[in-house]
Amino acid sequence: MLSRKKKRGQSFVRFGRLSGGALISALLLHTKGCHAIDWKNITSNSTAETPVPLIVTNACPEDIWPGIGTQNGIGPGTGGFPLEAGSSRRMYVSPDWQGRVWGRTNCSFNADGTGPSNLNGVNGNGASCLTGDCFGRLDCEFTGQVPTTLAEFNLIGGMDGKQTFYDISLVDGYNLPLAIVYVPAKNTTWIPPNLTNCACIASSGYLDEPARSGLAYTNASYPMPYEAAQTNSGVANWCPWDLQEYPPSKPGDGIYPYPDDNIQRPIFDPCLSACASTNSPQDCCTGDYNSPDVCKPSLYSEQAKMVCPDAYSYAYDDQTSTFIIPTGGGWEVVFCPKGRSTNILVMFGDQLRALGSGGLITKEMFDVITNRTYLESGRPNSAVSARPASAWLFAVGFVAIFVAVWR
Repeated sequence: MLSRKKKRGQSFVRFGRLSGGALISALLLHTKGCHAIDWKNITSNSTAETPVPLIVTNACPEDIWPGIGTQNGIGPGTGGFPLEAGSSRRMYVSPDWQGRVWGRTNCSFNADGTGPSNLNGVNGNGASCLTGDCFGRLDCEFTGQVPTTLAEFNLIGGMDGKQTFYDISLVDGYNLPLAIVYVPAKNTTWIPPNLTNCACIASSGYLDEPARSGLAYTNASYPMPYEAAQTNSGVANWCPWDLQEYPPSKPGDGIYPYPDDNIQRPIFDPCLSACASTNSPQDCCTGDYNSPDVCKPSLYSEQAKMVCPDAYSYAYDDQTSTFIIPTGGGWEVVFCPKGRSTNILVMFGDQLRALGSGGLITKEMFDVITNRTYLESGRPNSAVSARPASAWLFAVGFVAIFVAVWR
């Protein structure tokens, strides 16, 4: 999927706007983010805070090079590393960590990881990766070059630090399918997986057949709401033509046939956001457009939301893009997940907001999120009677239970 010739002389001019309303506000990372937690030396009698697992999984058919940026707290001790196809890497961050994870593709580094190798055709200069590059370095000290699909986290959000905020962001563009999976821990609120495990799959070849619900990253008791319209052939054309980072070659006479969609696009088709492409106040919601009343979604934002309903598409997309749950548990970022893009915030938005503010699952919430009739209706907040639960389970405060990670 990722095999395309690297663009020669790739510049670092376009970094785009860091996700507005989202979690990362600075390019330069805090130096303390470069230190790792000595989690092996933390014992049950230690006064140190319990470290939070951060797992990165490569479900892509080819190797990738994840990048990790830390804005606050203690990061995992690395800003980037190679990750073979089908493998995972488990790391730990501090409970107050704020940061982002993204995937880099088609990378070729020199022996010490400080720049590109000569194999990329630029004699050791310029970018080391086709997408997501960090000034040529393996161990990122800055955020990645756009376009990149981002997983963003603020582990102690809210007024009292008792909430975790996270999102999938396409504000800087899109390069790889991505899912965020919650990893439950002891002494944390019990949360059904169909409220937490979001995915954005906007690349051809990864989508299951169209359906309103399914079992990817959940289980049969808690069906996952899906985006139901996209197909593998149709999703290939979602990116506006002029925002493709590497558009198909022109026909022999240099004139594109009309419409553009008649030209077959590559499977790996990174897409710049409108902001990353133009850097204009209107597209980036800056200057005179720094208000949700003035800054409106672009064609890119509308298309991105169509294929990935749970993802940030532009700066003022908070209400339909931010996940808020009680603090606790760990996280897995999965690149190239199978299944479909999730539609959690549309179908279960009221329940998720109630969980974020109240800290527990009530019977009324449980009845909705297990109601298959409601999910298959595709109509949020529709007046469908809740299906009686044969085994009603809900949390009362914080309970100490082990819950397996559903896949």
